[in-house]
Amino acid sequence: MSQAPSSPELTASPVAARRRVVVVAVCWALVLLDGIDTFIYGSVLPDMIDGGHLGLTDALAGNIGSYTTFGMLVGTILSGTVTRWVGRRPTVFASVGLFTVATIGCGIAPSAAVFGLFRLLCGFGLGALLPIAIAYGMEFTTGARKALATGVIMTAHQAGGAIAPLIALGLVESAGWRWVFLVSAVPALVLLPVAFRMLPESPAILAGRGHGEAAASVAADHGLDVVRAPERTDRWESLKALFRGRQWPTTLLFWLTSFAGLMLVYGVGQWLPKIMGELGYETGDSLLFSTALNVGGIVGMLVAGRLADAVGARRIVVIWFALTSVFVYLLGVHLPVAALYVVVFFAGLLLFSGQTMVYATVGAHHDPADRDTALGWVAGMGRFGAVFGPWLGGTLLAAGHAELGFAAFALTGVVGAVTMALATVTIRVLRPASAGTGG
Repeated sequence: MSQAPSSPELTASPVAARRRVVVVAVCWALVLLDGIDTFIYGSVLPDMIDGGHLGLTDALAGNIGSYTTFGMLVGTILSGTVTRWVGRRPTVFASVGLFTVATIGCGIAPSAAVFGLFRLLCGFGLGALLPIAIAYGMEFTTGARKALATGVIMTAHQAGGAIAPLIALGLVESAGWRWVFLVSAVPALVLLPVAFRMLPESPAILAGRGHGEAAASVAADHGLDVVRAPERTDRWESLKALFRGRQWPTTLLFWLTSFAGLMLVYGVGQWLPKIMGELGYETGDSLLFSTALNVGGIVGMLVAGRLADAVGARRIVVIWFALTSVFVYLLGVHLPVAALYVVVFFAGLLLFSGQTMVYATVGAHHDPADRDTALGWVAGMGRFGAVFGPWLGGTLLAAGHAELGFAAFALTGVVGAVTMALATVTIRVLRPASAGTGG
């Protein structure tokens, strides 16, 4: 793909700049919904298990968490490819609609089996949205701020994760766990009609599907480079590009890093309240630890994004994963509650933004025409870690070894640092001419 530079006047136009901000803001709001619906399950788990609701046990709850992340795995992988076929915009709204309806279904589920089915369907939609939203943010951001744009959009996911425990705290005792799911779905019903009017189609996707004039129009409206690309008749071209030539070792190592990152994100994110409860902390503190974890994640997205744009996303991933292993291990050490809140905050600052910078690395490494597919597959392969993390946490809890959970997740951080370091070696040694801008 080649791009003709847009005029400085067009790029600097206040109207075009505002339109780009609107696109990023809409993606942020949609990812906020994603974050709430992702983390709401972990927020109600202690009450559901302790109260025997739907017959949930630690092991069964872990299995349902894995159903969700398996759905995310499938949705994530499919979204990158389907986007090339039908467009980015329809895929976004289909994914948000699906996880909203499924969340309502969770609130009215009559049994654990039906509840698990709705969490599986919810996962399809949740997984499909994130890579597309990140691709939107990178495409509609000008200059050397694409890693920061990725971080900004992903702060919404952590904001959703911080809000979810507060919804649970406000509703579980007074109204019951079902109302937590029902209330969580309400914002989407308000936001979707607004987002539908304000979110444009991707110029890169339009150009790749042979709609050059439409692509040029959207690019001009938003002060972006004019996309000039031949129509791709091979629907699998973007997937083949991930392995062509000597690209395959880098691709596989990106996938392994994403596996480690999402195992951390979903393992620690889902089981933190329950493990903390098992280690003797009060229920209120256990839930608020999740809020502190996600508030740290919000700060981490902004810090890591700025640093990644300055020194390279790959370098930040290696450092962040190594530090994550230290702070996650400290979560299992018996500390005063005040000190533990600090540790939880820094663990969240590192682990969420470390995985997000994996996405920034992959997005910068690939051509814009292949970005949706590359992001979809790296997130999708990482979802195997997201499936394994909740399962591992549930298994350790069921066996009475809650104290081993954080040690296992800390080891995962070391693995992520090593695999991204090896990916950097393959880029510099095997494909020095196409190293991209990922660090």
